[in-house]
Amino acid sequence: MEEKQRKKIILAALNEAHKAFDLDEVPVGAVIFNSQTGEIVTKAHNLVEKSKNPLKHAEMQVIEKALKKIDDKFLGGYSMFVTLEPCVMCAGAIAWARLDTLYYGASDPKTGAVEQGAKVFSHPQTHHKLRVEKWHNLECGALMTQFFKRKRK
Repeated sequence: MEEKQRKKIILAALNEAHKAFDLDEVPVGAVIFNSQTGEIVTKAHNLVEKSKNPLKHAEMQVIEKALKKIDDKFLGGYSMFVTLEPCVMCAGAIAWARLDTLYYGASDPKTGAVEQGAKVFSHPQTHHKLRVEKWHNLECGALMTQFFKRKRK
């Protein structure tokens, strides 16, 4: 994928994370895009607090929206960028959705389940093995730090 398209995807996810931040949600944004063309299919952000539903993580929502949009039960041929390393619930959903590749912008040492904790995608029981790549982005981590500093005050 060319750098221009990569930046466009990261910016779209960051815009979603900022929407969550403005709603006093954990600032996570996610984008699903065509793996070949880089064309964005859909995007979402966390809505756990507003919906009072712990399933409303950005990744869960963007998967559901993409499935409806393409009218299929799997997302082969598509990839996801998310601003924060997915938790175990979202990592499981990503595997079940059969995405081609997961890209993420910041590590989550407390609840991440990709490079930390459960390491879902390298676990032998994960039925769908997908490519995982960290698109390190300083703004993704900085937004999380800013959010939790604000919450502690």
